[in-house]
Amino acid sequence: MPYLSERARKMKMDFFFRDVPPTARILEIGSGDGWLKKGLAERGFQTYQNIDLFPPADIVGDIRDWRKIGLQPRSFDVIVAFEVAEHVDIFNECYELLADGGRLFLTTPYPHADWFLKILEMIGLTQKRTSPHSNLVYLKTIKRFEENQVFNKVGLSQWAIMTKRSG
Repeated sequence: MPYLSERARKMKMDFFFRDVPPTARILEIGSGDGWLKKGLAERGFQTYQNIDLFPPADIVGDIRDWRKIGLQPRSFDVIVAFEVAEHVDIFNECYELLADGGRLFLTTPYPHADWFLKILEMIGLTQKRTSPHSNLVYLKTIKRFEENQVFNKVGLSQWAIMTKRSG
């Protein structure tokens, strides 16, 4: 695991999950190698599912097909989408799957800095992309969610905690 990626994983666990109760119903979109599942289990989280296009995810499939996969509307307290939004627009799906007042945890590159992140990948300091960054967005522009916290991480990455708006 590249140094900066490993460091970011620890920071994400500490930042995003500091006040989430261990009984929260959590869905992770884009689970990759399963590092978050392991980290949450070590911290005592009890109700967690992950979805990805490829195994070893709990649910193998596309989040945009959540109804076909058998997920239920408003069934999660927290949805985690770390390094996913730059690949595909998932915001409507997250809104439908979150319970009222549920929270969406996001990390994604700043669109204007993506070129620099590509350089970090090429020199081996961060993980390689699994697919193109064809959906780069500024998180402050996302509709249907109340922005609780959006942080700039070294001018390269956006980290956000957003709450589902009613209605």
